[in-house]
Amino acid sequence: MKGTFITFEGGEGAGKTTVLHQLHDYLKTNGYKIATTREPGGIEIAEKIRSVILDPSHTNMDGRTEALLYAAARRQHLVEKVIPLIEEGYIVLCDRFIDSSLAYQGYARGLGIEEVYAINQFAITDFMPDLTLFFDVDPEIGLKRIQSNVEREQNRLDLEKMNFHENVYKGYQLLLSKFPNRITKINANQSPVNVLQDCIDVIERYFEQ
Repeated sequence: MKGTFITFEGGEGAGKTTVLHQLHDYLKTNGYKIATTREPGGIEIAEKIRSVILDPSHTNMDGRTEALLYAAARRQHLVEKVIPLIEEGYIVLCDRFIDSSLAYQGYARGLGIEEVYAINQFAITDFMPDLTLFFDVDPEIGLKRIQSNVEREQNRLDLEKMNFHENVYKGYQLLLSKFPNRITKINANQSPVNVLQDCIDVIERYFEQ
């Protein structure tokens, strides 16, 4: 049986990574074949590309270079890890996928959502998520969460000004209207317990279809 590809999206500090791992435990306990991964990363080659993209010292990286590096990491991750797991019948929970590129590079960097979408279509050859959960949180709240979390990986995107993060948020709003059948908004301003429950409800409704 073919598996399911579920992606988790949101701005910095939205809390999606924490909930993703909680969902992994919940679904595994309930008998599902489950795997988790992340972008950029998830495999050796993509993790090396991640270290280049997110290195805080690479502040002079061009926006197009950034978009192409993300697409390259995505391609390798997809063919080496995600697709094989899906073909084995796993539910794959992935921390970020194509929508991050569309919101961050396409909209916030000003490269154009359609232009970045075209780059990624070449990379993923029409392999899109079955379901995407967008963690909706005010950018200012998200950044405050980052600043208070000393254990979180600090990366180059954390150095961007508030205007950039606000544009990322606007980009995600556009994607919600562009892909309403795939992307579901999760109120990430709630308590972690409520956020987790909302995600469980959305995923279980999807499986009941």
